Amino acid sequence: MLSAFALLALAAPPPPAAVAVHFNRDGKVETRVADGLADRAGGRPVGPDDPVRIASVSKLVVALGVLRLVEAGRLDLDRDVSDYLGWRLRHPAYPDRPISLAQLLGHRSGLNDDTDYALPLDADLETALRDPAAWDKARAPGGDFAYANFNYPVVAAAIEAATGERFDAAMARLVFRPLGLDACFNWPACSNAAVARAVVLHDADGNVVRDDLKGQRPACPVVPATDGSCDVASYRLGRHGAGFSPQGGLRISANGLARIGVMLLRRGGGFLKAKSLARLEAMAPVRPTSGEGTGGFFCEYGMAMHSTGGPALRDPACHDDLFGDGRLRLGHSGDAYGLRSGLWFDLEGGEGIAYFVTQVPEGQKGIRSAYSAAEERLVDAALRRAANASPLASPAHRH
Repeated sequence: MLSAFALLALAAPPPPAAVAVHFNRDGKVETRVADGLADRAGGRPVGPDDPVRIASVSKLVVALGVLRLVEAGRLDLDRDVSDYLGWRLRHPAYPDRPISLAQLLGHRSGLNDDTDYALPLDADLETALRDPAAWDKARAPGGDFAYANFNYPVVAAAIEAATGERFDAAMARLVFRPLGLDACFNWPACSNAAVARAVVLHDADGNVVRDDLKGQRPACPVVPATDGSCDVASYRLGRHGAGFSPQGGLRISANGLARIGVMLLRRGGGFLKAKSLARLEAMAPVRPTSGEGTGGFFCEYGMAMHSTGGPALRDPACHDDLFGDGRLRLGHSGDAYGLRSGLWFDLEGGEGIAYFVTQVPEGQKGIRSAYSAAEERLVDAALRRAANASPLASPAHRH
């Protein structure tokens, strides 16, 4: 007869999948943590090249595509985005104030997430955004920061209108291929090899919540139409934007994120100009009182990028120091479907971390920060192993 302890062990869900890679300005990328299973059914261990739905780190990658179009003269960050969309986008409470791409990317448009931003295939973005419930009456465009995923379908629609390409295809041309990434939004544009290595996401109880693909792309890569059909050819450029989940649907590996981090440490590396990075990284203090990131999680936000540590910690209300060492790092975090993720780089130290961990309980908090305990443990392990592996690492970079 099994003991009570053994029965409890059998009932408990398998351990989470966790990957963390360390990278530096010289282009060295090393796996520091790779634990758990990417696919429990097949017993496949997780690795640094396995793509996962990386959640809101996707927003930073979308911004890279926007900046490439800005440099090409196809988009302007400060122009009325309606000029690109071909239809008038206005906050119902502030109809005379134009809304720009910079405001959308930086969560200062006045949009909120009180309505569903995962639009069905036959939805129309203009119609959806005429609903006053999609907007915060108290926040004018260009005013206070409030994190809202709905900003990013609008950004995606602007990309489509400017390029004449579906969002996922535009991102492949603008970002993934130039950086040599096997990545995609949702699944259509990823390689067969990437689809075969997909990380299955589970919640804290071990239930499958995303990407149990069994080696095959999903039959419908978007939210089906209201009648249940899925004719992706009916998707209308510049009129939808949400179909390929620009707010969080990027599938990318930890090694793929690290390649983006190396580019950022190298100050664009021929992919972006210095002035584009300066706009991306221009942090401003934020103290959200509603939406995601309250309680000292978001202390500074730029344009699809935020910080951990650094000067913001002088404010006792700020609890964003994931790494616990006070050093300023830039990047973006992710939180969805039991996954927590991050891409963080330290410009002064010339190094960074890309990571994800699954099965994190909703609302879990860490000991030293507003991040989850799972993330604190993961980055501690990654940086400890990185410091031990590098004889050149200075004591200031160790903890």
